[in-house]
Amino acid sequence: MTELAKGQCEACRADAPKVTDDELAALIKEIPDWAAVSEDGILMLRREYSFSNFKKAMAFSNLVGNLAEEYGHHPAILTEWGKVTVTWWTHKIRGLHKNDFIMAAKTDLIPTS
Repeated sequence: MTELAKGQCEACRADAPKVTDDELAALIKEIPDWAAVSEDGILMLRREYSFSNFKKAMAFSNLVGNLAEEYGHHPAILTEWGKVTVTWWTHKIRGLHKNDFIMAAKTDLIPTS
């Protein structure tokens, strides 16, 4: 388990700082299967998980949803046949906070089979 996955999310306010470019470069190394993507000018973390069928993809999506509820931090989850795309970002700051990296690392701990 990575140090990020052991982390706890902190309550985020609208004036919370976004991760800096240097922080992004360091943190993304800890979650190598994730990509930093920009959508509508908002920096996000995205990863696609592969599955052998829809039922397994749906089960994984539900576990990601349970994780999100547990921490009060919610991603975009796109469930399709054979894959689930998870996207983390902090809505209040319209960008990335350390919480997003923590949640990405925790998502990676969810079994995919």
